[in-house]
Formats: sequence, structure tokens, C-alpha cells
Amino acid sequence: MAKTDINPFLKSGLELGPVLAFFVAYLWVKDRVFTIGGTEYDGFILVTAGFIPLMLASTAILWKLTGHLSKMQVATVVLVVVFGGLSVWLNDDRFFKMKPTMIYLLFAAILGFGLMRGQSYLQYVMEEMMPLAQEGWMILTRRLALFFAGLAIANEVIWRSMSTEIWVYFKTFGLSAAIFVFFMTQGGLFRKYGPQDEDEPEKG
Repeated sequence: MAKTDINPFLKSGLELGPVLAFFVAYLWVKDRVFTIGGTEYDGFILVTAGFIPLMLASTAILWKLTGHLSKMQVATVVLVVVFGGLSVWLNDDRFFKMKPTMIYLLFAAILGFGLMRGQSYLQYVMEEMMPLAQEGWMILTRRLALFFAGLAIANEVIWRSMSTEIWVYFKTFGLSAAIFVFFMTQGGLFRKYGPQDEDEPEKG
């Protein structure tokens, strides 16, 4: 299927909508307990059960509209189904809370493997959005691999030592904000290794 561009607001809605829906639904039912089939489930487990098909549906729509899914998107959906499904099946919220850890460790491992081979796998994914010289891609990939490893550690610390509500806030807003801040702090790298204006005199 050919890759198709769609309205960026629609794309963002399909990508972020399930996460925001999870957050709102959790706040609504976080203090309630539901008895289903003779088994008690707290609000977090119920919201997780709803999040899985919502994530699958939004990803399917995104694929249908664009004809393309990145490997990161596919990996994320697979881990949502696996760890979310385990949490619901075993009625244990720990599995779903471990999902971000697994996602970021996976990304860090993939980038690290590429670096060991002298390649930037990040370049293959993002080159069209952010043209950089080869050295710039290698530096950015090293930084991002370490950053993802740090996010995995942060997620483990927070879900193991803090309340579920704090973890939900961290997952919904903290992780996204951290990624945004990371790329904002790479401005110097983008300026140094990005496309140079041929009319601009080189700085000695």
C-alpha cells in the first residue's frame, strides 16, 4: 500500500487519542471496584481492558489512512496487547505498568545495536524530517539510546515506589514532556550538523 499524507491534526488525534482517553477514563473510575463474573477488578484494570481495543482500532485506522506504520508504532501496539492483556487476564496492574519500561528498553537496545554496527537506525526513521550529517546522526542516536534507557529506569522507579495515580500522570504527561524537552535541548547539534546555507559565510 502506498504511503499517504493525512491531516496532521487527525494523525495526532489517532496517535494521542487513546492515551488521553485512558487518562480521562482512569480519573473517572479510579476509586471504583467492578465485579465481573464473580471477580473484582479495580478501575485501572477496567480502563486497561478498554485501552487495548481502542489502541488497536486507532492504529488500524492510521494504517488504513496512511498506508504506513513505523516499526516503533508496531512494537508499541504489540507490547500494549501483551502487557495490557496480561494485566487484565491476571488482574494484576504491574504488567501494564512495566510496558513503558519494555518499550524504552527495546528502543534503546535497537539503537545501541545499530551503533555497535556503526549505523544510525534513527537516521532511517527520521532522516526525512530532520536532515543531518552522518556524524550528527551518530551523536543524536547515542544520546537518544541513553535517554531511552533513562526513561525505562525512571518508569521502574515511579511505578514501584509511588501510587498508581502518580504513575498515570507520569505516563500520560511526564514521558511525553521528557521527550519534547530532550529534542528541544538538541538545538546545538541540529545547527552544527544540519543543512548549511551556501550563501552564509562559514564561521571560523
